Amino acid sequence: MKIKLVAPKMSLRPMDTEFKRRMVPSMSLLVLAALTPDTHDLEIIDENTSPINDFSRADLVGITCTVDTFDRARTIASRFRASGTPVIMGGIFPSACPEIAGQASDSVCVGYAEPLWADILADAQKGSLQKLYRCSDVSDLRMVPHPKWDAISRTRYLYTNVVTTSRGCPHQCDFCYNSCEYVPRWYLRRPVDSTVREIEQLDTKQVMFVDDNFIGNTTWLDEFLTAIAPLDLTWHAAVSADIGNKLPLLDKMQETGCHSLFIGFESINQASIAGVMKRQNRVVQYERTIQEIHSRGIMVNASMVFGFDQDTSDVFDDTLQWLVNNRVETMTAHILTPYPGTMLHTRLEKEGRITDRNLSHYNTSHVVYRPALMSPDELLDGYLNIYKDFYSARNIVRRMPESRDRWFPYLLFNLGYRKFGAITSTMGRFGLMSSLGRIARKLSYGIG
Repeated sequence: MKIKLVAPKMSLRPMDTEFKRRMVPSMSLLVLAALTPDTHDLEIIDENTSPINDFSRADLVGITCTVDTFDRARTIASRFRASGTPVIMGGIFPSACPEIAGQASDSVCVGYAEPLWADILADAQKGSLQKLYRCSDVSDLRMVPHPKWDAISRTRYLYTNVVTTSRGCPHQCDFCYNSCEYVPRWYLRRPVDSTVREIEQLDTKQVMFVDDNFIGNTTWLDEFLTAIAPLDLTWHAAVSADIGNKLPLLDKMQETGCHSLFIGFESINQASIAGVMKRQNRVVQYERTIQEIHSRGIMVNASMVFGFDQDTSDVFDDTLQWLVNNRVETMTAHILTPYPGTMLHTRLEKEGRITDRNLSHYNTSHVVYRPALMSPDELLDGYLNIYKDFYSARNIVRRMPESRDRWFPYLLFNLGYRKFGAITSTMGRFGLMSSLGRIARKLSYGIG
């Protein structure tokens, strides 16, 4: 069969540049490519790096999408279906809202695609694609293969040194997709030996672990860190805010090459945290957690969310001061967004507070609901201003890490990626994104 796997172009928020679109390829499509027998003619098309030039008939088109790329996915599906091509949609949004995705496609894959892919291909080959494929049970992740990197041009992306070690998260916060009904209530880790082999095959000394929560199973992680210790890696990951309660594990993370952690602090107001059932976060522990991380030479990327029902317009100045005082190296801010299918969306829908149903606006940079204690304009303006103030020259200097070893990667991100990212990211248009990544790694960590 002739098969095309498509990733629609991402939407950009006001502070985003082309770095976002060219950061990493779709890992899910690379995994499906690895599961596809070589007897098929398979092509991966990522609109973030190249346009779709051919909508002629194929035997199957698979499209992965999120809520804010669904409108584009729907257009792509319509073009292919017009030529007689069957289209199946999968990914976070189709899994959360299969009834909506089903109106724009011939079939929808809900949940993990790996256990279903062989059946999907067999049905497509027979011309009998089912309307819905649902992954109802996964006991382990041994069926997840290593991504098929040679299915794409790696030079188009900033990072192709990415590895996924798990699926899911042990927590189900109300605003997160992990609170959706379709999400299995389990957290699974891949086999240690298979994951280590994948790292070795990347032929790099720097790795980005792109899990929802890298520390979700500490027993597994301890074994994994022991296994990668001889590899002499520099690595980065996303962890939950309770990492501060796991200091022996944090020690081992430092010893095995951890250099930065993305942490979902979300709010410095405990009432806001409690309001979305984020039980693992304790605001009173935040500063000690940051101090413990910094004392081990590890940088912090803080995820902050604004617009909780307990937030007033004062939250922006208070949060900015807290971030600067704690020398938080980088910050990713979001407007609270009720993704369809989540517990938050269900609650706000019942309260009649959803004000914008344009799905392309659900990218955490638009106010799509009625806030409780501030106006929509106050929320949007505060969100835009905290980005401007946090990455101002003055505050970049004030947040400089105390350890000089972190100065160059710190400045590279704050200046090259955020403040002047619109300029530096233009290199991606000339196919130099991977070269830019290698230069950044060499300058920051002395590795290629």
